[in-house]
Amino acid sequence: MKNFTIHILFILFFQTSFLAFGQTGRIDGTILLTDAATPVEGAYVYLDGTSIGAVTNLQGTFVMNGVPVGKYDLIATGLGYKTAVLAIEVEEGRSSPFQLQMEESVMGLPPVVVQSVSLTGGLAGLKDIPGSAHYLSPLDLEKFSYTDISRTLRAVPGVNLQEEDGFGLRPNIGLRGTGSERSSKITVMEDGVLSAPAPYAAPAAYYFPTIGRMQAVEVLKGSSQIRFGPYTTGGAINLISTAIPENFSGRMHLLGGSFGNRNLHAYAGNSHRNFAYLVETFQYQSNGFKKLERGDETGFDKKDYLAKFRLNTGPTAKIYQSLTFKVGQSEETSNETYLGLTDEDFTASPYRRYAASQMDEMNTSHEQYSLRHIIQVSKNIDLVSTVYRNNFHRNWYKLDKVVTADGQKTKIATLLDNPDENAEAYGILTGETSISDGALQVKANNRSYFSEGAQTVLSWRFQTGNIRHKLDLGIRYHHDEIDRFQWVDAYKMDDGTMELTNAGVHGTESNRVETGKALATYLQYKLKVGSWTFIPGLRHENIELEREDYGKSDPERLGTDLTARSNQVGVWIPGIGVDYKFDPYTSVFGGVHKGFSPPGTREGTKPEESTNYELGVRYQKSKLSGQAVVFYNDYNNLLGADLEAAGGSGSAELFNGGEVSTKGLEFQVSYDPLSNESGGWGMPLTLVYTYTDAAFQNGFESTFEGWGTVEVGDELPYLANHQLTLLLNVNSQKFNFNLSGRYQDAMRTQAGQGSIPDNKKTDAYFIIDLNASYFVHKNVALFGSLTNMTDKVYVVARRPAGLRPGMPRAFMGGLKVNF
Repeated sequence: MKNFTIHILFILFFQTSFLAFGQTGRIDGTILLTDAATPVEGAYVYLDGTSIGAVTNLQGTFVMNGVPVGKYDLIATGLGYKTAVLAIEVEEGRSSPFQLQMEESVMGLPPVVVQSVSLTGGLAGLKDIPGSAHYLSPLDLEKFSYTDISRTLRAVPGVNLQEEDGFGLRPNIGLRGTGSERSSKITVMEDGVLSAPAPYAAPAAYYFPTIGRMQAVEVLKGSSQIRFGPYTTGGAINLISTAIPENFSGRMHLLGGSFGNRNLHAYAGNSHRNFAYLVETFQYQSNGFKKLERGDETGFDKKDYLAKFRLNTGPTAKIYQSLTFKVGQSEETSNETYLGLTDEDFTASPYRRYAASQMDEMNTSHEQYSLRHIIQVSKNIDLVSTVYRNNFHRNWYKLDKVVTADGQKTKIATLLDNPDENAEAYGILTGETSISDGALQVKANNRSYFSEGAQTVLSWRFQTGNIRHKLDLGIRYHHDEIDRFQWVDAYKMDDGTMELTNAGVHGTESNRVETGKALATYLQYKLKVGSWTFIPGLRHENIELEREDYGKSDPERLGTDLTARSNQVGVWIPGIGVDYKFDPYTSVFGGVHKGFSPPGTREGTKPEESTNYELGVRYQKSKLSGQAVVFYNDYNNLLGADLEAAGGSGSAELFNGGEVSTKGLEFQVSYDPLSNESGGWGMPLTLVYTYTDAAFQNGFESTFEGWGTVEVGDELPYLANHQLTLLLNVNSQKFNFNLSGRYQDAMRTQAGQGSIPDNKKTDAYFIIDLNASYFVHKNVALFGSLTNMTDKVYVVARRPAGLRPGMPRAFMGGLKVNF
């Protein structure tokens, strides 16, 4: 009887298991963008009301095994995409293939409008651009959650980077050899609006939009970027802020780690029939990784707040209109300095800070306002108009000179280059008691900026037979200003502690106002004929630059010692790009355009002009995608800027550099070796390589310290010949692992040729970052990251003054919650 009972139970169990197995099916799916061609990677796909889900791979495909038969709502969600829903039915023992289309949410604009006001038009727009274009999607930014734009841009070829503080607070970014000093030679925007504090009058960007709150990043080089001036030589970068969500949703990311690093990113928003909103904050702070000899903190505290409100017509309106108001505010206090280390001190203790930098502090405040109106007159005509205003104030209070007992004043850069010849000054720098009460001169680099304007873009799309046309007409009036009102305080050094001995009178150092006014227009025509795409364009910039200098003895600005100067320039900037598609996967493109940078107010300074060429090939099919581009920039006149950040005097004057040739190679390839049969795992590998060779074609004697005496063939400083980035991502529904390896060649710190002297170069380095996420719920993930895994010590710069280290090994961990 006992054996019979066991036998019956065994049969029932086997039969139940067989039935359960037989009553399941499989889902094979593909997620594409609305163009029905571009795959969506990293979308989370799940069956509503169940715990069954999957993540799309590089090809946009996913697999769900063992799905009970029945009817479901298949839901696809992803950062930067509108949620898509498809009603499906799973049949017993069968594989059910489904295809779902998702719409990108780029800048919160309708898809046809996005292509008119963004650089790339999102992922779907990349394939139609006859030039080098890159779109770092929300998924790309989320992988590492960097707060340093320099680390984020490692994934883009053709970008030249020079680190400074290790945190990316004031990045130095160039494109195709333009020079990276304070990102002053490229056009930087947020949501299509110029973001530098005064892009015409003072382009050195001591403010840079907070990458931690951005949804995506666009980088455009080549002829198509002439739409986005005034700097058209290297290219443009557009940072796309968080779009207003279509349904109530948000996030709360809280991370903490080494050196007291703490990050908070939170937002919430919703869209109703005629009204939508978003509120957001990103806050990050650190105690710093450098060490002052008195034990003071060397970190920073930055808080960023943003809100968007939109009014729009309903879905049944014949003419769509929307009005979006964006307002933002950010504040920063950072204990940062221009004071680096001597070679000997760097070798002994690379993260040391000299005692004379204990008072150094940067305080900034930034406000941004914009009002954007969109009207779609028809499916073929739309008009996007934006008015904007940015206010920025900063006071970088930092050591400028050291005064010895005999009254000799020495700039800190000169002192650190020759410590043995300036032994007394070096001793004071390191904390020895000074004889003079005014031994340390600390300058308050107090400056206020504003940037305002109005811009509009009219787009018209039409078709004649099999030929498609698109016309974009843009116009922008822009006005900006920088107001320098600086002073110098004197301190003495008392056994390692600085004591104020004489407070300077405000306005007795730099005391001047510079303004820029510009009217810019462009016309771009896109023609698609069969496999060919032609995009000619023409831009015109009419610029007026003025400067009023009140001198150092008129702090009340009565005009008793006023000097004024002005400059005006009008320039036509043409360009054309051509693309030919061999098949749906392969295309070749090329272009030529004029490069331009404004000349400043100094008499005799010419605008920077160049002729730029590029030729490239693009491929994307299934598991493999890539792009290779060769470029050549032929400068008639390169401009250099006397920036304190670049080791100069800080006058911000522009200098003629004469003829320069810049050539190079950009290469990027991605491959995912895992197939759809891999159990839901993906492993995309990406290689990014940039080669840059930039050299002067004429000799001259420059007062710009970074150039010095220049001979024909001298290479430009702070441009790495070789840059290489390796990216590995391993992912599944529950787990995500990312590794980034970055190699950068040694860079010259002064123009020259041949082998680089040890005291005039930065270090070559290879840095590895990694992180991992584990999803305890589809909306909740545990996150951990390790920056500079090997704890590599390396020199990133010898400017503004002395040697500066890169970020040491740092850990971050925490919780990411989306709702």
